[in-house]
Amino acid sequence: MKRMTLLSFLLFLVCVIHTPASAGDFDGSKALVCACMRIVQCGPDGNCVQVSAEDIGLPEFLSMNFQEKTVSALQRGENQPPSRIKNVERIYRKLIIQGVEEGVQDVHEGVGWSIAISEETGKMVITGSGEQTGMVVFGACIPK
Repeated sequence: MKRMTLLSFLLFLVCVIHTPASAGDFDGSKALVCACMRIVQCGPDGNCVQVSAEDIGLPEFLSMNFQEKTVSALQRGENQPPSRIKNVERIYRKLIIQGVEEGVQDVHEGVGWSIAISEETGKMVITGSGEQTGMVVFGACIPK
């Protein structure tokens, strides 16, 4: 009896720990937490370099709230206001999220951005472009 109880408990733990996220987790119906893992920045000369999130002022972790239509920094101490989501579309098993940032007052640094999240895996790619620069961020998301 002890052995059967132990086996049942272990089976339960395996199911709970290894339950993959469902496709519904990444369809825009649930809030997400996303990690920015690899970032490449390119200039108009075609030179691209790998940079850190800190180098370009991007939070390492993002919180996406689709009900409030916001993307915000997850780290404590971040005082940036959330970015507004302007558009959300689902196409070819991907969730596409888009927005724009005006930048700092009196500084010419507005940026347009797009986020593509696989509805199957939660893997994420962010692209952003401004004046004379572009970036690609690779990462992954989980339901919040």
